[in-house]
Amino acid sequence: MDRKNLKQIVIAAALAGAACAAQAHRPWMIPNTGTIESDRGEAWATIDAAISEGLFETDFMPQKLDGLTVTDPDGATVPAPAAVVGKHRSTVDIRLPKDGTYRITLAAVNVMGSYKLNGEMKRFRATEQTASDEIPAGATEVRSMTMVQRQDTFVTLNKPSAGALKPTGSGLELVALTNPTELRAGEKAKFRFQLDGKPLANFPFSLIPGGVRYRGTLNEVRLTTDANGDAVFTLPAPNMYWLSAKYPATEPANAPRGMDGPAKRYSYSATFEILPE
Repeated sequence: MDRKNLKQIVIAAALAGAACAAQAHRPWMIPNTGTIESDRGEAWATIDAAISEGLFETDFMPQKLDGLTVTDPDGATVPAPAAVVGKHRSTVDIRLPKDGTYRITLAAVNVMGSYKLNGEMKRFRATEQTASDEIPAGATEVRSMTMVQRQDTFVTLNKPSAGALKPTGSGLELVALTNPTELRAGEKAKFRFQLDGKPLANFPFSLIPGGVRYRGTLNEVRLTTDANGDAVFTLPAPNMYWLSAKYPATEPANAPRGMDGPAKRYSYSATFEILPE
């Protein structure tokens, strides 16, 4: 396996495992601020993105932002500008032309797999459309896993709005019933998780605050949705937080594999800030 393919698989594995608190490397996007006040009619938000061991620290590698989108306060979604990719992080400036809440999203569907050919195991990473092309004639012991990944972060200009927060009905999603740019420590928040538009009952997710390097502990907050897929909880101490979840939450012992019935896993993460009371 060449180093380029190995690096791609390492990145994909980090993204697939985004919901695991013990995961060595986590993917994240973080805005320079979650709320902006401006009387100029427009503003700009800067988004940094990386995959790192220390949460919100640029200690490993940049996260590519190919396919990044911006959903505006009216619910219209457009491609984000091209990002600048550095040695440790990617950065993109997002124009905010009107008041309201914006959702910045990075979503992807990838296939990781392996097969044996001439007695040697090979690994590959591809899109759903190109996965079958990666498997040569004569390959045996074919295994694959489809990973549906989504990351969100949010920015509000002047006043919060709900248009950008509407779910798409596809994949694993957070439905923020409390605006994620209006979170204050000690207050209640209500979030919902759904898969392909259907609420996920008794579904676990977690929150981890930034600054792990200086605490020495994760301070992970573990939460679970109710029978309706909703979670109402008291917001913890002020900080920038990384929310993560995965489906299935636990790996089935007999999960289907192979090109005829590939395993399918979903991961979701989001970043938002909790402000002081």
